[in-house]
Amino acid sequence: MSHLLPIEKRNAVLNRMSELLEQERNAIKIVNQQDLNRYSGADLAMEKRLLVDDAKIDGMILSLQQLFAQEDPVGQIRFHFIHENGVKIYNKTAAFGTILIIYESRPDVTVEAGGIAFKSGNKILLKGGKESLQSNLKIVSLWHQALTENNIPTEWVEYLNYNRDETQAFLEKPTQKVDLIVPRGGENLIHFVKKHASCPVIVSGRGNNFVYVDAEADLDQALAIIINGKTSNISVCNALDKVLIDTNLNDWEVFAKKVIHELQERNVMVLGDENISKIANVNKIESDMVWYEEFLDYKIVIGTIDSTQEAIEKINKYCGGHSASIITKNNGIAQQFMENVDTAAVYQNASTRFTDGGQFGLGGELAISTDKLHQRGPIGLQHLVTNKWYIYGDGQIR
Repeated sequence: MSHLLPIEKRNAVLNRMSELLEQERNAIKIVNQQDLNRYSGADLAMEKRLLVDDAKIDGMILSLQQLFAQEDPVGQIRFHFIHENGVKIYNKTAAFGTILIIYESRPDVTVEAGGIAFKSGNKILLKGGKESLQSNLKIVSLWHQALTENNIPTEWVEYLNYNRDETQAFLEKPTQKVDLIVPRGGENLIHFVKKHASCPVIVSGRGNNFVYVDAEADLDQALAIIINGKTSNISVCNALDKVLIDTNLNDWEVFAKKVIHELQERNVMVLGDENISKIANVNKIESDMVWYEEFLDYKIVIGTIDSTQEAIEKINKYCGGHSASIITKNNGIAQQFMENVDTAAVYQNASTRFTDGGQFGLGGELAISTDKLHQRGPIGLQHLVTNKWYIYGDGQIR
């Protein structure tokens, strides 16, 4: 199992998998309906992630087709050096080995994350949530069919049907070698994995993203970006939760009222700081702790600040390290903001909703890392590699 599959074999499996998803489209939707019927419906965002409809299946197929078209991330030369004694030294990308993906409710992860990890030469262990068990088992059976038809052992993609205690035991004392763990889900899941894991973990962190409306903002752009960031999809980590308005903006109160009106029209609950709650009919923030929260809901906080520096400090204190956007026509101020805000993605005059592997041209993502090691932001195929030194000699000794 430790050998690297040739790229032709990896691509053949991805290609076959995309065909099988198309063939089995209706069967997948029927099985997914069983999962949906069992789900309590307690969490709107969770339910949206659990659903597999035609659009989701189209997305899965597209992600496999894009992966198929991308070049092999393994074996790329990153550095080379010829020693004065003639020894040739290369640093090349290498597969991790075995990657465990732990995720909640999203059957599309079984295809997309599994596909990225497989294309980059790794054995895949999938541990999905109980709420999507039937959907996941159906999709894994298609992986196994694609592998078997290409004469590759089915162990390359394995589903771990474990409960919480079994998962904890596996994290602490894996029954097989695991080189990397990627948890995809809420803060509780990530905390649980980090606490118990005995190997490196890529933290696909929380959002809690900010938009800062500078004194020199284009207000039409600002409004559109805020509405898009908050309302286009509430259940994603690149959604918008906090807005800071610079009080040096001409008629900032008029702009703030307009933003609040547009959000409330779309059923968003608006919380305001002292200044905002004075000028508009919104709930006042009860505690500063709300600035730390990621909502994943129709809920937003709007506050005021007096300078770009204050905006930077506030974002760095409270944000989740994911995304932040400045709305300004002043490129110098934008540059200052972008260099000093400590998030994986920083924007000028654009929605935080673009922080996504597909949107960034990576052809999908395994996770969006809010850690600084070993890769930050969307982790695409080309980042899901470690590296290895190759040294070619002719009898040289030191």
